[in-house]
Amino acid sequence: MRAMLKGKIHRARITEVNVDYEGSITIDSDLMEAADIIPYEQVQVLDVNNAARFETYAIAGEKGSGKICVNGAAARLVAKGDIVIILTYSHMSDEAASEHHPKLVYVDSANRIKRSHPPTADRGSTDDLIASLKRETV
Repeated sequence: MRAMLKGKIHRARITEVNVDYEGSITIDSDLMEAADIIPYEQVQVLDVNNAARFETYAIAGEKGSGKICVNGAAARLVAKGDIVIILTYSHMSDEAASEHHPKLVYVDSANRIKRSHPPTADRGSTDDLIASLKRETV
């Protein structure tokens, strides 16, 4: 069995922190759906600004809100405006892993979806993804 990336929301901005809530990360439902994240699923959060990494679970936020709110104790690890990467993983056989394509969601500064891979209608190839990422970083 291999642990494979299942979904990713790339470079989302923290819109709120709420240390008094009982834990979790609230994520705009549109982003959760696009990245194949379901409520209460374990997620890993990587803070690009301060290198903090932590695990928690996802809670569905208002659809179309752009909300990314870290709750509970983990709220002390991030600040409003920080850029984060939100990841989920899945365990699968080598055979399944060789055919697997994670859901990659790229957002703008307001946490609106700019693009996703694989696109809903066409998964595309890994080479296509790498080429598009290279164009974006130039």
